[in-house]
Amino acid sequence: MSENNQNKQQLNIELSEEIAQGVYSNLAVITHSSSEFVIDFVRIMPGVPKANVKSRIILTPEHAKRLLLALQENVGKFERANGPIKINTGNDPLMPPMTFGGPPAQA
Repeated sequence: MSENNQNKQQLNIELSEEIAQGVYSNLAVITHSSSEFVIDFVRIMPGVPKANVKSRIILTPEHAKRLLLALQENVGKFERANGPIKINTGNDPLMPPMTFGGPPAQA
């Protein structure tokens, strides 16, 4: 191992059992100011007119750019292994379809 690699600090990241379960989100709302980006992860459900923010992440502009680059890299790897990710585009390709692509519910 080179001396340069030996001098690098290691970062141990702990993941609690609760956080490891994750939170499902099918919509991300992104806003920003001059000093931060805010990403709200939302779960919307068909037929429910109200949606709740499930998680909020606040990033510096530098870390938002790093997240963008990491997502681009990982989406590229995924698509090379699994084929292109298809987006069902409606009026706004950034919004998921409110019908969720399934048949309407019947009682």
